[in-house]
Amino acid sequence: MALSGTRRRAAYLFVVPAFILYSVFVVYPLFTGLTYSMFEWKGTLRSTFIGLSNYSHLFTEAFRNELLAALGHNFLLLAGTILVQNTLGLAFAVALFAVRRGKRALQTMFALPYLVNPLVIGYLWTLLLSPTFGPVNSLLRSAGLESLAMPWLGDPKSALLTVILINTWQWVGFPMLLFSAALGGIPPEFNEAARTDGASSWKVFWHITLPLLRPAMATVTILSFIGSMNAFALIYALGGSNGAPAGSTDVLGLLFYRTAFASGDVNAIGTSSALAVFMFAFIFGSTLVLQRVLRSRS
Repeated sequence: MALSGTRRRAAYLFVVPAFILYSVFVVYPLFTGLTYSMFEWKGTLRSTFIGLSNYSHLFTEAFRNELLAALGHNFLLLAGTILVQNTLGLAFAVALFAVRRGKRALQTMFALPYLVNPLVIGYLWTLLLSPTFGPVNSLLRSAGLESLAMPWLGDPKSALLTVILINTWQWVGFPMLLFSAALGGIPPEFNEAARTDGASSWKVFWHITLPLLRPAMATVTILSFIGSMNAFALIYALGGSNGAPAGSTDVLGLLFYRTAFASGDVNAIGTSSALAVFMFAFIFGSTLVLQRVLRSRS
């Protein structure tokens, strides 16, 4: 049904403020970063146009090892998010779906951590996992599990896994809520018909519920990819800007931060802008491909 002229103008008036905010805070910075990446900078003064030289510098020996290592850690964080966080979110959603009393209270409890700033969560867990006075290791020693008491964030072998588990603790409520909403949209007649035909609870879940959750799983996977590739605040709070220990928790966000603010490079703005454009192009392009693949399968 076509809108009248008055309603169309009213609709534009409602859209214009959001469009202005989006243009100022999203579109303009994107084009600015792209422009900055093609110039040489001397501190905060823009110098000569150098085209793609900053990108060449980014992918040569100066940044190649750090860039590949950071990108690899982002993918490990993504794998941990999908395997641990999203799996637990689905399990919690299915378990709470069968609860009749206190469901809202339990969902709120699971969702509360992701409403807290990741920096606060990171600093809190740094204290909890402290090898000297942290209560986690103290409880393990008190329970006779001294072998499990370790410097969780101080050992390169366990640091990234610890980050994944803390990230899961904070964000597991988000996929749980999405899966809960998707479960609520499944017609109960499907499950009732399957049970009437003698299907067990596991077969009903595997052959009916899980396939109908594929659109929600695609959405959660895409959001998990974007979140994992943009990870910064939590890891910064847990390991600092260098991705301690020994760079084992370094990610693209930390590499951008160091390049822009802690590298001491006179051309830091140009190089960091090139890295920012690369991150945007990689995440945006990968998201489009991932969306197409997952939606076609759904």
